[in-house]
Amino acid sequence: MTSESRQHEILLRVNTEGYVEAKALADDLGVDISTVRRDLDALARTGQVRRTHGGARPVSAAVVQLPYALKEAANRRQKRAIALTAAKYVRDGDTVILDSGSTTYEIAEAIQHRKGVTVIANDLRICKFVATVPRIRLLVTGGELLESVFTLVGERAVRFFDDYTADIAFLGADAVEPRAGVTNANTAVVPVKRAMVAAAETTVLVADSSKFGQRALAKVAAFDEIDLIITDKGLSDDDTQLYPVTISRVDSGETGPSTVTACE
Repeated sequence: MTSESRQHEILLRVNTEGYVEAKALADDLGVDISTVRRDLDALARTGQVRRTHGGARPVSAAVVQLPYALKEAANRRQKRAIALTAAKYVRDGDTVILDSGSTTYEIAEAIQHRKGVTVIANDLRICKFVATVPRIRLLVTGGELLESVFTLVGERAVRFFDDYTADIAFLGADAVEPRAGVTNANTAVVPVKRAMVAAAETTVLVADSSKFGQRALAKVAAFDEIDLIITDKGLSDDDTQLYPVTISRVDSGETGPSTVTACE
């Protein structure tokens, strides 16, 4: 197992179990305890875990920024179903802003057969995929790279949107909560997200149900800036009533976006 794979597994356990012991990790992963300690130290240096005597804990009880590999693996079926529904809102010839993230990557795949579409993106993984689709025009924001999430941020990325308008923006989120609105753990990405919202005629929030009822550090948008939320049916009927925006809930057990419930 590579160090990247081990750290992926360790971080997953920290965030699901709340505490991990170095010795138990070494036994489970089949490596020396010194190797696990180095992995924990590396995760602590990048702010992804908090080291304790003999192990590690989550950074805090709040939502934290996870590496792309962890985000990509989580709730993949739900994200795919959300993306298939989101793709229905993209017409031939539209200009589409895709926020960074694993759900918006799925949207990029879902719209690849549209004709005359222009995609604006700040996610290098999305850009790499779209670059292979001849029928889609790609505009890349530029900016400084956040390596762990493959995202371009900074003043250059924000200013990019001053010169463009879009028909629709698909916005991701780390957390969605009735009073806090749409929030994100990493403050560096927030100005770019806000610029995306400002540049688009319509803004659609795409977030699987695990993101709801949580708050992260930085405010991205209020609900009056969001035209539609697409999520999965893990968000209950009662919970949808807490949010002052139309919510479409997709059955992730389906192969397509035909089963959709909209709640006001």
